[in-house]
Amino acid sequence: MRGILIPIGGNEDKGIGENEKYTLEFIDKGILANVVKESGGKDAKIVVITTASSIPREVGENYVDAFTKLGCSNISIIDIRERDQSDEPEYLRLITEANCVMFSGGDQSKIVDKIGGTVLHDILRRKLQEEVFVLAGTSAGAMCMSEEMISGGHSTEALFKGGVHMRDGMGFLPEVIIDTHFIQRGRFGRLTEAVATFPKLLGLGLAEDTGLIIRNATECEVIGSGMVIIFNPSKLQHNNVGILKQGLPVSITNLTVNVLACGDKIFLNDRHVEVMTLEEYDRIQQ
Repeated sequence: MRGILIPIGGNEDKGIGENEKYTLEFIDKGILANVVKESGGKDAKIVVITTASSIPREVGENYVDAFTKLGCSNISIIDIRERDQSDEPEYLRLITEANCVMFSGGDQSKIVDKIGGTVLHDILRRKLQEEVFVLAGTSAGAMCMSEEMISGGHSTEALFKGGVHMRDGMGFLPEVIIDTHFIQRGRFGRLTEAVATFPKLLGLGLAEDTGLIIRNATECEVIGSGMVIIFNPSKLQHNNVGILKQGLPVSITNLTVNVLACGDKIFLNDRHVEVMTLEEYDRIQQ
Protein backbone atom coordinates (compact mmCIF):
# COMPACT_ATOMS: atom_id res chain seq x y z
CA MET A 1 0.00 0.00 0.00
CA ARG A 2 1.48 3.36 -1.07
CA GLY A 3 -1.08 5.54 0.67
CA ILE A 4 -1.05 6.83 4.25
CA LEU A 5 -3.87 6.43 6.75
CA ILE A 6 -4.32 8.91 9.60
CA PRO A 7 -7.03 7.93 12.10
CA ILE A 8 -7.59 10.58 14.80
CA GLY A 9 -9.29 10.28 18.18
CA GLY A 10 -11.38 13.46 17.87
CA ASN A 11 -11.64 16.56 20.00
CA GLU A 12 -14.90 18.19 21.02
CA ASP A 13 -13.67 20.99 23.27
CA LYS A 14 -15.05 23.87 21.21
CA GLY A 15 -18.46 24.85 22.50
CA ILE A 16 -20.70 25.67 25.42
CA GLY A 17 -23.11 22.76 25.56
CA GLU A 18 -23.78 19.08 25.06
CA ASN A 19 -25.63 19.45 21.75
CA GLU A 20 -23.58 18.88 18.62
CA LYS A 21 -24.78 22.31 17.43
CA TYR A 22 -22.61 23.91 20.11
CA THR A 23 -19.74 21.42 20.30
CA LEU A 24 -18.36 21.25 16.79
CA GLU A 25 -15.65 18.64 16.48
CA PHE A 26 -12.30 19.98 15.35
CA ILE A 27 -8.69 18.95 14.99
CA ASP A 28 -5.98 20.71 16.92
CA LYS A 29 -3.49 22.58 14.77
CA GLY A 30 -0.71 20.09 15.49
CA ILE A 31 -2.70 17.11 14.22
CA LEU A 32 -4.03 18.97 11.20
CA ALA A 33 -0.56 20.24 10.34
CA ASN A 34 0.59 16.62 10.12
CA VAL A 35 -2.27 15.85 7.74
CA VAL A 36 -1.26 18.76 5.49
CA LYS A 37 2.43 17.79 5.59
CA GLU A 38 1.76 14.16 4.67
CA SER A 39 -0.57 15.28 1.87
CA GLY A 40 2.20 17.26 0.16
CA GLY A 41 1.99 20.67 1.80
CA LYS A 42 -0.08 23.80 1.34
CA ASP A 43 -0.82 23.16 -2.34
CA ALA A 44 -2.46 19.79 -1.64
CA LYS A 45 -5.95 19.15 -2.95
CA ILE A 46 -7.97 18.33 0.16
CA VAL A 47 -11.51 16.94 0.22
CA VAL A 48 -13.48 16.77 3.47
CA ILE A 49 -16.44 14.37 3.57
CA THR A 50 -19.03 15.44 6.17
CA THR A 51 -21.43 12.54 5.69
CA ALA A 52 -21.13 11.35 9.30
CA SER A 53 -22.21 14.69 10.78
CA SER A 54 -25.74 15.87 11.53
CA ILE A 55 -24.60 19.48 11.03
CA PRO A 56 -22.52 19.15 7.85
CA ARG A 57 -22.55 22.82 6.84
CA GLU A 58 -21.09 24.00 10.14
CA VAL A 59 -18.55 21.17 10.26
CA GLY A 60 -17.49 21.82 6.66
CA GLU A 61 -16.98 25.51 7.36
CA ASN A 62 -14.96 24.60 10.43
CA TYR A 63 -12.56 22.46 8.41
CA VAL A 64 -12.24 25.06 5.65
CA ASP A 65 -11.29 27.64 8.28
CA ALA A 66 -8.80 25.30 9.95
CA PHE A 67 -7.07 24.24 6.72
CA THR A 68 -7.03 27.85 5.50
CA LYS A 69 -5.20 28.92 8.67
CA LEU A 70 -2.52 26.38 7.71
CA GLY A 71 -2.10 28.03 4.30
CA CYS A 72 -4.20 25.62 2.23
CA SER A 73 -6.49 27.03 -0.45
CA ASN A 74 -7.63 24.03 -2.48
CA ILE A 75 -10.27 22.64 -0.11
CA SER A 76 -13.53 21.01 -1.17
CA ILE A 77 -16.43 19.78 0.97
CA ILE A 78 -18.53 16.76 -0.02
CA ASP A 79 -21.71 16.05 1.91
CA ILE A 80 -23.35 12.79 0.83
CA ARG A 81 -26.82 12.35 2.31
CA GLU A 82 -28.14 9.72 -0.12
CA ARG A 83 -26.29 6.65 -1.35
CA ASP A 84 -26.71 7.49 -5.05
CA GLN A 85 -24.81 10.73 -4.48
CA SER A 86 -21.65 8.61 -4.14
CA ASP A 87 -21.83 8.10 -7.92
CA GLU A 88 -22.11 11.79 -8.84
CA PRO A 89 -19.44 12.59 -11.49
CA GLU A 90 -18.31 15.81 -9.77
CA TYR A 91 -17.75 14.04 -6.45
CA LEU A 92 -15.88 11.21 -8.19
CA ARG A 93 -13.68 13.75 -9.98
CA LEU A 94 -12.83 15.52 -6.73
CA ILE A 95 -11.94 12.25 -5.01
CA THR A 96 -9.89 11.03 -7.98
CA GLU A 97 -7.84 14.24 -8.07
CA ALA A 98 -7.45 14.62 -4.29
CA ASN A 99 -4.15 14.37 -2.46
CA CYS A 100 -6.04 13.99 0.82
CA VAL A 101 -9.55 12.87 1.75
CA MET A 102 -10.72 13.41 5.31
CA PHE A 103 -13.84 11.99 6.95
CA SER A 104 -15.39 14.16 9.67
CA GLY A 105 -16.83 12.92 12.94
CA GLY A 106 -20.44 12.05 13.72
CA ASP A 107 -21.98 8.63 13.13
CA GLN A 108 -19.67 6.06 11.51
CA SER A 109 -22.61 3.97 10.28
CA LYS A 110 -23.68 6.84 8.02
CA ILE A 111 -20.34 6.63 6.21
CA VAL A 112 -20.71 2.89 5.65
CA ASP A 113 -24.38 3.14 4.64
CA LYS A 114 -23.94 6.00 2.16
CA ILE A 115 -20.46 5.30 0.76
CA GLY A 116 -19.49 1.68 1.51
CA GLY A 117 -19.47 -0.51 -1.59
CA THR A 118 -19.93 2.39 -4.03
CA VAL A 119 -17.72 3.63 -6.86
CA LEU A 120 -16.41 6.34 -4.53
CA HIS A 121 -15.35 3.66 -2.04
CA ASP A 122 -13.58 1.76 -4.82
CA ILE A 123 -11.68 4.89 -5.84
CA LEU A 124 -10.47 5.41 -2.27
CA ARG A 125 -9.28 1.79 -2.07
CA ARG A 126 -7.42 2.10 -5.38
CA LYS A 127 -5.77 5.38 -4.43
CA LEU A 128 -4.53 3.91 -1.15
CA GLN A 129 -2.99 0.97 -2.99
CA GLU A 130 -1.49 2.79 -5.96
CA GLU A 131 -0.87 6.46 -5.10
CA VAL A 132 0.95 8.67 -2.62
CA PHE A 133 -2.32 9.67 -0.99
CA VAL A 134 -3.62 10.46 2.51
CA LEU A 135 -6.89 9.16 3.92
CA ALA A 136 -7.60 10.77 7.29
CA GLY A 137 -10.58 10.61 9.61
CA THR A 138 -11.53 11.86 13.05
CA SER A 139 -13.77 10.11 15.57
CA ALA A 140 -16.41 8.35 13.41
CA GLY A 141 -14.16 8.98 10.41
CA ALA A 142 -11.40 7.00 12.12
CA MET A 143 -13.62 4.22 13.45
CA CYS A 144 -15.03 3.45 9.99
CA MET A 145 -11.55 2.62 8.65
CA SER A 146 -11.55 -0.88 10.14
CA GLU A 147 -13.21 -3.95 8.62
CA GLU A 148 -14.89 -4.93 11.89
CA MET A 149 -16.32 -1.64 13.12
CA ILE A 150 -17.74 -0.61 16.48
CA SER A 151 -21.12 0.89 15.64
CA GLY A 152 -22.44 1.53 19.15
CA GLY A 153 -22.66 0.48 22.76
CA HIS A 154 -22.40 2.54 25.93
CA SER A 155 -19.27 2.29 28.05
CA THR A 156 -21.25 1.18 31.11
CA GLU A 157 -22.78 -1.73 29.18
CA ALA A 158 -19.46 -3.01 27.86
CA LEU A 159 -18.01 -6.31 29.09
CA PHE A 160 -21.50 -7.79 29.25
CA LYS A 161 -21.95 -9.83 26.07
CA GLY A 162 -23.85 -7.85 23.49
CA GLY A 163 -23.09 -4.52 25.12
CA VAL A 164 -20.91 -3.51 22.17
CA HIS A 165 -22.46 -3.39 18.71
CA MET A 166 -20.32 -4.36 15.71
CA ARG A 167 -20.85 -4.21 11.96
CA ASP A 168 -18.87 -4.10 8.73
CA GLY A 169 -16.71 -1.00 8.28
CA MET A 170 -14.97 0.44 5.21
CA GLY A 171 -12.16 -2.14 5.36
CA PHE A 172 -9.18 0.17 4.86
CA LEU A 173 -7.46 -1.38 7.92
CA PRO A 174 -8.59 -5.02 8.18
CA GLU A 175 -6.10 -5.92 10.94
CA VAL A 176 -7.53 -3.65 13.63
CA ILE A 177 -10.58 -2.37 15.50
CA ILE A 178 -10.51 1.37 16.23
CA ASP A 179 -12.22 3.26 19.05
CA THR A 180 -11.99 7.02 19.61
CA HIS A 181 -12.44 9.61 22.39
CA PHE A 182 -10.98 6.65 24.20
CA ILE A 183 -9.75 7.99 27.51
CA GLN A 184 -12.16 10.90 27.81
CA ARG A 185 -15.23 8.65 27.44
CA GLY A 186 -13.89 5.66 29.35
CA ARG A 187 -14.11 3.18 26.48
CA PHE A 188 -11.65 0.61 27.82
CA GLY A 189 -14.38 -1.98 28.39
CA ARG A 190 -15.90 -1.37 24.99
CA LEU A 191 -12.70 -2.09 23.08
CA THR A 192 -11.87 -5.02 25.37
CA GLU A 193 -15.16 -6.70 24.48
CA ALA A 194 -14.61 -5.94 20.78
CA VAL A 195 -11.20 -7.66 20.67
CA ALA A 196 -12.50 -10.55 22.76
CA THR A 197 -15.20 -11.01 20.11
CA PHE A 198 -12.59 -10.76 17.31
CA PRO A 199 -9.40 -12.07 18.98
CA LYS A 200 -7.37 -12.08 15.77
CA LEU A 201 -7.62 -8.29 15.54
CA LEU A 202 -5.64 -5.58 17.33
CA GLY A 203 -7.53 -2.92 19.29
CA LEU A 204 -6.48 0.72 18.86
CA GLY A 205 -7.95 3.16 21.40
CA LEU A 206 -7.25 6.76 20.34
CA ALA A 207 -7.47 9.58 22.87
CA GLU A 208 -8.69 13.00 21.79
CA ASP A 209 -6.17 15.23 20.02
CA THR A 210 -4.20 12.07 19.23
CA GLY A 211 -3.75 10.06 16.06
CA LEU A 212 -1.66 7.60 14.12
CA ILE A 213 0.27 8.03 10.90
CA ILE A 214 0.10 4.59 9.28
CA ARG A 215 2.55 3.88 6.46
CA ASN A 216 2.74 0.79 4.25
CA ALA A 217 -0.38 -0.48 6.06
CA THR A 218 1.84 -1.57 8.94
CA GLU A 219 4.05 1.15 10.58
CA CYS A 220 1.96 3.24 12.99
CA GLU A 221 3.47 6.34 14.61
CA VAL A 222 1.61 8.20 17.35
CA ILE A 223 1.06 11.95 16.88
CA GLY A 224 -0.69 14.53 19.05
CA SER A 225 -0.89 15.41 22.72
CA GLY A 226 -2.51 12.28 24.14
CA MET A 227 -2.11 8.53 24.11
CA VAL A 228 -2.98 5.49 22.01
CA ILE A 229 -3.93 2.38 24.00
CA ILE A 230 -3.08 -0.88 22.22
CA PHE A 231 -5.10 -3.99 23.10
CA ASN A 232 -3.37 -7.14 21.83
CA PRO A 233 -5.44 -10.33 22.31
CA SER A 234 -3.03 -12.65 20.46
CA LYS A 235 -1.89 -14.33 23.71
CA LEU A 236 -5.27 -14.71 25.41
CA GLN A 237 -5.32 -17.78 27.65
CA HIS A 238 -9.03 -17.65 28.46
CA ASN A 239 -11.92 -16.04 26.58
CA ASN A 240 -15.54 -17.03 27.23
CA VAL A 241 -17.24 -14.64 24.78
CA GLY A 242 -17.99 -17.40 22.28
CA ILE A 243 -20.04 -19.49 24.72
CA LEU A 244 -21.78 -16.73 26.70
CA LYS A 245 -25.45 -15.91 26.55
CA GLN A 246 -26.41 -12.29 25.89
CA GLY A 247 -26.07 -10.01 28.89
CA LEU A 248 -23.64 -12.14 30.89
CA PRO A 249 -20.25 -10.76 32.01
CA VAL A 250 -17.20 -11.42 29.85
CA SER A 251 -14.17 -13.26 31.29
CA ILE A 252 -10.76 -13.08 29.57
CA THR A 253 -7.15 -13.43 30.74
CA ASN A 254 -3.71 -12.41 29.46
CA LEU A 255 -4.83 -9.47 27.33
CA THR A 256 -1.72 -7.40 26.57
CA VAL A 257 -2.09 -3.63 26.88
CA ASN A 258 0.44 -1.00 25.78
CA VAL A 259 0.15 2.75 26.30
CA LEU A 260 1.92 4.78 23.60
CA ALA A 261 2.51 8.53 23.27
CA CYS A 262 3.79 10.90 20.60
CA GLY A 263 6.72 9.42 18.68
CA ASP A 264 6.13 5.83 19.80
CA LYS A 265 5.38 3.20 17.16
CA ILE A 266 3.60 -0.12 16.70
CA PHE A 267 4.00 -2.39 13.68
CA LEU A 268 0.85 -4.22 12.60
CA ASN A 269 2.64 -7.01 10.76
CA ASP A 270 4.22 -8.51 13.88
CA ARG A 271 2.68 -6.23 16.56
CA HIS A 272 5.98 -5.21 18.07
CA VAL A 273 6.26 -1.82 19.77
CA GLU A 274 9.06 0.74 19.57
CA VAL A 275 9.07 3.53 22.16
CA MET A 276 11.13 6.69 22.23
CA THR A 277 14.23 6.59 24.39
CA LEU A 278 14.54 8.76 27.49
CA GLU A 279 17.15 10.84 25.66
CA GLU A 280 14.70 11.46 22.80
CA TYR A 281 11.98 12.51 25.26
CA ASP A 282 14.40 14.93 26.92
CA ARG A 283 15.32 16.42 23.54
CA ILE A 284 11.75 17.08 22.37
CA GLN A 285 10.79 18.60 25.75
CA GLN A 286 13.56 21.16 25.66
